[in-house]
Amino acid sequence: MADDRIEDLLRLLAPQVLGAVVRRYGNFDTAEDAVQEALLAAATQWPGQGVPDDPRAWLVKVASRRLTDLLRSRQARREREETVARWTPADRWLAPAADLHVPETDDTLVLLFMCCHPALSPASQIALTLRAVGGLTTAEIARAFLVPEATMTRRISRAKQAIKDSGLPFGLPSGPERAERLGAVLHVLYLIFNEGYASTSGPDLQRAELSSEAIRLTRIVHRLLPGDGEVAGLLALMLLTDARRPARTGPDGALIPMAEQDRSRWNAGYVAEGVALVTGALSRGTAAGPYQLQAAIAALHDEAPSAEATDWPQITALYELLMRISDNPVVALNHAVAVAMARGPRAGLGLLDELAADGRIAGDHRLHAVRAHLLEMAGDRAAARDCYLAAARRATGLPQQRYLHARAARLPDDGENS
Repeated sequence: MADDRIEDLLRLLAPQVLGAVVRRYGNFDTAEDAVQEALLAAATQWPGQGVPDDPRAWLVKVASRRLTDLLRSRQARREREETVARWTPADRWLAPAADLHVPETDDTLVLLFMCCHPALSPASQIALTLRAVGGLTTAEIARAFLVPEATMTRRISRAKQAIKDSGLPFGLPSGPERAERLGAVLHVLYLIFNEGYASTSGPDLQRAELSSEAIRLTRIVHRLLPGDGEVAGLLALMLLTDARRPARTGPDGALIPMAEQDRSRWNAGYVAEGVALVTGALSRGTAAGPYQLQAAIAALHDEAPSAEATDWPQITALYELLMRISDNPVVALNHAVAVAMARGPRAGLGLLDELAADGRIAGDHRLHAVRAHLLEMAGDRAAARDCYLAAARRATGLPQQRYLHARAARLPDDGENS
């Protein structure tokens, strides 16, 4: 097997092996160290010796042996047994062996639930998910979020300690807790995708490795929970949004708004898959959740042959449904845009005046950028220029700043005739 295929296989197996070892032995931190050494051994040996018949079991066995070595080196046998007893609730002392055959995706999903523990902050949930389930190194995660590696190391260490201190057993929660925790998992995956698709800071508009990783992890969840409409909706939303990525930037990396993009460059495979997913989810007859509604909106955008042919009245109606179940100012902002496109810019500007009183978004560059766009549509070019500049001052990403300054430069200032 070629080295790149072995690397892909190890990336796929890493969370499954970590989950199996944590399930059996506990101690998230030490188990992760042991798994990393097993993966390194595989990366070194398999290219020359060949991939084992059961590569997952091979990795689990090597990681389990290394974990035993690590524990033995740190403490005497008696201390180790006492520590394991503290890690593992009494009713789980007879846990199945780590190399017992179990559905491969089960442990990955359990790891996702653990990484999205409600005791952790969203930032810690994201970091731990990328580290334990995504397989990214601490240095890679630090670079993605533009923080020093030492800062990310502390964040991940604190997250692991919080999970250990919580005494959370390794297993899928049930009942209402499972639904709540699944919501947290989906939210974290959504945040990872958004940071990759539209970076909030730094020199690059998008970080494809993050959005691709979010899609990969969401596919795992969807394979295990194929009947969950919101999981399908989130995967559809990611695919339909990421389909536009090839056309979002010009040769110089400048942002190209959707209305001006070359739609022939959109990923047709992602569009078809996303439309099929959201259509299937919505056809189940259950109440649509926020991810399904957002995916339905994205599908309308992607299926339109041109910006002018977009079904803005239907998009407006979908945003109104979304606003009923989601108190999110960004949803309200997007609704204002849809209203402006369906009913005229002045109708949208009236909604923006109401939204400006919401402190959650009043200082956000997106509010000012939308106002600028609608003012330009309405013919008030000087006021639009001022709003573009106000948006640029508030934007944290360099591509967004450059785009907004370029839009302002096309328009007259207050001293010129419009």
